[in-house]
Amino acid sequence: MPEGDSVHRLAARLRATDGALVVRGELRGGPSAGTSVAGRRITGHATHGKHLLTRLDDGTTLHTHMRMTGSWTVTGPGRRIPTTVARDARVRMALDDGRTVWGIALPVVDLVPTRDEHRVVGHLGPDLLDDDFDRAEAVRRMTADPDAPVRRVLLDQRLVAGLGNLWANELGYVRGLHPDRPIGTVDVPTLLDTAQRMLRHSATVPDAYQVTTERLRRGEQHWVVGRAGRPCLRCGSRVRARDDVEVPGSPARRVWWCPRCQPAADPKAAGWAAAARSPAG
Repeated sequence: MPEGDSVHRLAARLRATDGALVVRGELRGGPSAGTSVAGRRITGHATHGKHLLTRLDDGTTLHTHMRMTGSWTVTGPGRRIPTTVARDARVRMALDDGRTVWGIALPVVDLVPTRDEHRVVGHLGPDLLDDDFDRAEAVRRMTADPDAPVRRVLLDQRLVAGLGNLWANELGYVRGLHPDRPIGTVDVPTLLDTAQRMLRHSATVPDAYQVTTERLRRGEQHWVVGRAGRPCLRCGSRVRARDDVEVPGSPARRVWWCPRCQPAADPKAAGWAAAARSPAG
């Protein structure tokens, strides 16, 4: 699933279309399916967590979310995407310079007044990639239930926006946190600082996209993700994994951790409480 850094990179790429006039195009999905977007000019792209906001000059915003299936592509003048792919297009915008913007298999497509963007992203927590990231508000939301497992807290977009399953696992490893550790025993401000650094590095540095180990060799780009049964790159212990369903009725998501680098412990143990006050968190 695309995460905050994925959508941040996508928005940076799509900004090459800012200022272009849509001469032909329509929405083919969501509550606004069938709506023509011809005659509107693209004025900018913004993100909040995993949500993309494409702003138009008539005071409307195209709100989309890729989830597990969606993607975007821009074709040059005289070029098209394959017919089989075009059938899954949920957004098509032919621009005045000959390029065409395609939103493929997008599960969320909605056209809203720009002044009402809060209707589609206002329920989300502070965005880790926002220049004005509200750290205090994120801490307040994340610590509201001190018994909640740290992994579940990191994945809840209503608390802090932008982290998906890959980052929840990798961040837990980097901070030495077992996925079941209660958030009330964690140094949350330091955890957020680390999350910001990792996510922004992935979103902005060439060749660093979702590489957490600084190793580009295949199979060594992540500390724990995808490494079940393989030796930890630091201590050599076998990485463990399980499938968790955080929300009843939702698909299971894979959890990875190193039992030595991220030790489990009694949540009431004094050591966890002390660790929550230490920089290592």
